[in-house]
Amino acid sequence: MTDIANTGAVVIDRADGRDDGEEWTENYTELPGGAGVSLILEATTQEGAGPRLHLHPYAETFIIRRGTATFTVGEEQIVGKAGQILVVPANTPHKFRTGPGGYEAVHIHANPTFETTWLE
Repeated sequence: MTDIANTGAVVIDRADGRDDGEEWTENYTELPGGAGVSLILEATTQEGAGPRLHLHPYAETFIIRRGTATFTVGEEQIVGKAGQILVVPANTPHKFRTGPGGYEAVHIHANPTFETTWLE
């Protein structure tokens, strides 16, 4: 992490030392600068990957950058694809499974730390 002098801003580098955005999978909590969010960077070429059913006491936003995933949100299913943003409201059960072409997304948790209730 690099502080930008006299601004309060910081630059956070990849933990694995790479200097690109490819295959970047990492979790970030308690980000500096009062960001107030936590992040999951998800990248996989594996089909069928994803978390089991869960919920959070805050909204989660999925920015899908590559591939597809089938999301279960409440009782509904939707195929999310590259170029779409999905917002799951607070306290809404959800899960997803990645599609055959893999999946890359940024998951934004509207909370500085992860708070998850697992339902299955």
